[in-house]
Amino acid sequence: MTSECKATTRERVHVPVMVDAVLAALAPRDGEAFLDGTFGGGGHAAALLRAAHCSVWGVDRDPDAVSRGAELAREHPNRLRVLEGRFSEMASLLADHGVSGIDGVTLDLGISTFQLDDPARGFSFQADGPLDMRMGQEGRSAADVVNAEDEVTLRHLISTYGEERHAGRIARAIVSGRANSPIHTTRELADLIVRAMPSGSRRRHGDIHPATRTFQALRICVNDEIEELKRGLVAAERLLNPQGRLAVVSFHSLEDREVKRFLEARSNSRPGPSRHLPQSPEHSAPATFELLFRGARRPTNNEIAANPRARSARMRAAVRTYAPGSRLEVSA
Repeated sequence: MTSECKATTRERVHVPVMVDAVLAALAPRDGEAFLDGTFGGGGHAAALLRAAHCSVWGVDRDPDAVSRGAELAREHPNRLRVLEGRFSEMASLLADHGVSGIDGVTLDLGISTFQLDDPARGFSFQADGPLDMRMGQEGRSAADVVNAEDEVTLRHLISTYGEERHAGRIARAIVSGRANSPIHTTRELADLIVRAMPSGSRRRHGDIHPATRTFQALRICVNDEIEELKRGLVAAERLLNPQGRLAVVSFHSLEDREVKRFLEARSNSRPGPSRHLPQSPEHSAPATFELLFRGARRPTNNEIAANPRARSARMRAAVRTYAPGSRLEVSA
C-alpha cells in the first residue's frame, strides 16, 4: 500500500506503509541479507537499502513489479536482486542462487498501488477495466470465478473472504445477471452489486463502497492469498537464520488473524490446553519465534492523514530462535 511523496519518480508513486515500524523490527545492520517477499513498488526494499549497507532479495509474482525493480537495482549495484515468484517459494528461489539463510523477512500483504490504480489489472471499480485481479499472469481470473461458480460457492467465498453480510443477495444477483450476459468488467460487477443491496445499504458508509468487500473476496480467491500466506510464514520460519527478524504488515482481519495464529503458536504464547489433558505436540515443541511485542502495531495518526490507505494496516513481528523449524503446521 502506498501514497504520494515528493522524492524520486519511483517514490512519488510508492511509499511503503508503516516503513518506520518495519525498519525498527528488522533492525538492519551492515553485511546482513534481507528478503522483501512482496516487492511491489520496492518501498520496503529501498528503505532497507538506505538504512544499512545490507543486501536485499525481492520476490514478487507480478512480472511488472520485477521489471520495476531494475531501476532500484541500478541505484544499489550488487545489493538488490528481484526474482519472479510467490513468497511461499522464497526458500527454493534463494536456494537456486546459493542462499540458504536470511537475516530478515518482510511481507507487505495485499495489492500494491500500481496494481490497484491500473484499470487494466481489474482490481478496482473506480475505473472500468477487465475483471481480472490476478497478481501474476497464471490461473483463473475474477471473471472466470464470477461466471463459472454456482450460487452456493459464490455466497461462501464472498461471505468468508469478504466478510460481507449481504453475500447471499450478491451471489443471487451475479447468477441472475450472468444468465443474460457474462460479466466481463469491473464496472458491470460493481453496478450489479449496488443494485443487489438493500435500499438502505446502497449509499456509501464512510469510505466503503458496497462492492468493496466482494472485490476483496474475489481477489483473495483468485490469488489464493490466505493459503499463500500460511505457506509463506512457514517458508520464512525455515529460511530465517537464528536471531533473524520477521515483520508482516496486513490490511484486513483475515490476514492478520493468520499471522497472529502462526506467531502465537510458534512462540508458544497461544493459551495451552487444560492441565488435565495431555500436552499437544504444538505446545511441547521448542518455540521457533520470540515475539518482539504483544499484539499488532498500527500506523500513526500522521501516517493515516498523509496516506488514508494505511488506516487498516497492522504489523506483527518476531525474532527467530535457534530451535529447528520443522514443526507441525498451524491449525485454525
